[in-house]
Amino acid sequence: MGQNIVLRKSILEDCSIFAEWERNPEVTEFFTINLDKTYEDTVREFLEREEDPCAVQFTICMKENGEPIGRIYISNINHHYDSLDISRIYIADTKKRGKGYGEEALRLCLAWAFDEMKCERVTLDHFTGNKTARKLYDKIGFVFEGVMRHGGKKNGEYVDLHLMSILKNEYYKR
Repeated sequence: MGQNIVLRKSILEDCSIFAEWERNPEVTEFFTINLDKTYEDTVREFLEREEDPCAVQFTICMKENGEPIGRIYISNINHHYDSLDISRIYIADTKKRGKGYGEEALRLCLAWAFDEMKCERVTLDHFTGNKTARKLYDKIGFVFEGVMRHGGKKNGEYVDLHLMSILKNEYYKR
């Protein structure tokens, strides 16, 4: 729970909202989400992730009224290497963007990763052209590691992704 938002575990009923959000080009522009993704695809993906012991899904909600405004998907949770990947994080409602909710959600996610999950390393990636995300990740303390050439695929085309990470000691220094 943060000052303005709450991260709660996603539930099956959230899939209708996720499906709506993930059909919006303003949400999916910088994600490997195909334009033809259906509600059924969203449910199937959600259920597969729920069965994956190395994945967790969160819904970002407004603290004041519980309104869902975004989503976080964590994958590749590795207890041997004490690491995880923030595979997807977004604020869906364009009216809620630019107000610090994404930053607050990312900071809450990192607190969970380092304090509760006892991670040593957290990674994420972003599309090469996503300057807004890059600015936020730099601000929080993520370090650029390199370009994953053709690291993703969207609408049948390969895309390059910038890989970034933050280590436990870097997180606690901030």
